[in-house]
Amino acid sequence: MSTEELPPRESMEFDVVIVGAGPSGLAAAIRLKQLNADLNVVVVEKGSEVGAHILSGAVIDPAGLDKLIPDWREDSDCPLKTQVKDDRFYWMTGGGAIKLPNFIMPPLMDNHHCYIGSLGNVCRWLARKAEALGVEIYPGFAAAEVLYDEQGAVKGIATGDMGIGRDGKPKDSFTRGMELLGKYTLFAEGARGSLTKQLIAKFALDSKSEPPKFGIGLKEVWQIDPAKHQKGMIQHSFGWPLDLKTGGGSFLYHYDDNLVAVGFVVHLNYDDPYLSPFDEFQRFKTHPSIRGTFEGAKRLAYGARAITEGGYQSVPKLSFPGGALVGCAAGFVNVPRIKGVHNAMGTGMLAAEHVAAALAADRAPMTRSSTTRTPGGPRRSARICSWSATSSRCGRSSAPCSASRSAASTCGATRCSAPRCSARSRMRSPIAPPSIRRRATRRRTTRSRTARSRSTSSPRSSCPTLIMRRTSRSISRSPT
Repeated sequence: MSTEELPPRESMEFDVVIVGAGPSGLAAAIRLKQLNADLNVVVVEKGSEVGAHILSGAVIDPAGLDKLIPDWREDSDCPLKTQVKDDRFYWMTGGGAIKLPNFIMPPLMDNHHCYIGSLGNVCRWLARKAEALGVEIYPGFAAAEVLYDEQGAVKGIATGDMGIGRDGKPKDSFTRGMELLGKYTLFAEGARGSLTKQLIAKFALDSKSEPPKFGIGLKEVWQIDPAKHQKGMIQHSFGWPLDLKTGGGSFLYHYDDNLVAVGFVVHLNYDDPYLSPFDEFQRFKTHPSIRGTFEGAKRLAYGARAITEGGYQSVPKLSFPGGALVGCAAGFVNVPRIKGVHNAMGTGMLAAEHVAAALAADRAPMTRSSTTRTPGGPRRSARICSWSATSSRCGRSSAPCSASRSAASTCGATRCSAPRCSARSRMRSPIAPPSIRRRATRRRTTRSRTARSRSTSSPRSSCPTLIMRRTSRSISRSPT
């Protein structure tokens, strides 16, 4: 049956349509209702229930939750109960593990203020909060198509048709998908979302950003012997079983009642065609320092997912006619910190604030042919970036530089032609927190002014990373 022969879809209209009930999408929905309880907000989720397709470690930085729900620590239903007490980092060899002292680790890798838990349970808890505010959540309905108006602006999404046989033809139970129309649509699909890829290509959102980079993360949840459980202990490691040419690492988190989350991450730029990330994960669990943890234990769950690792300079333009990208759909994972949930929630909240302001001012989305800006326009994209700049800028170089096949390649991508922006020079600042860099700048005022005056004519000033850094700094200083 051709598209012309299919019956028309039924439609429902909302103020805001959100695709994906992950931390970013739910944070956006909650913030919208916090700002204006009269807004009609809907969230569509492809999983059978909220949290069904959520997979993460997860050691969560509470910065996003503190801003969204300040009293979450007092909520007895909140699943985040275990705070990090012991933070370990190891270099793994074939027969042992070398512990790296915490005092030599960069401040950005300190996890003692973070919480360990199940991100799926966190999303279920956030969904209950959103529904209590009046948000409509539709699990089990995947967004299959982006809908556009006559001017080319996004006007909503359509869910997939149901009741189609293996031969691709409608069965007796065939049901046409629904059209969910919104004044604005936020896409929070996570890494490599199908609709996000279409939008990036259609609106050329990545034309001024570096190429993305991805990894695969595998995770298992085990219930272990209570005598071996160290509640609040987290362990990150790198090295064996991967060789020095293959990027990746592993984690081990003890939380809740005798639960351990173990995971393994492999960067997807490895050269060995015979390397199997799953098999390497299983080898990792046989390491002498790891094996004993799982003796006599029971595996409860397992899964895998894609991880965005491109860094701050790979984030595409976030706004487009009729909507925006938020969370991991745009690639806001801070790889050195192994954190992304707080950035996902932060970008979702910022997008919601600007959408709410646009709806309050009755501003319509711009069209592709119009010169009128979207609510906030390019400024909105930069402001969303600026919320997570403190976290993302500190780790902007590490993973992208590892993506380069050549030591002479700059910014971790061959597209960047700035000759003075070497990988070595760009790795000088990530380990220093912003406060230290600001103090150092004040002590070297004269040198800083000279450097800034030269940067306008220097070839290095053409580096996209430095341009984004200067832009985000100027935006963060501007009044909100």
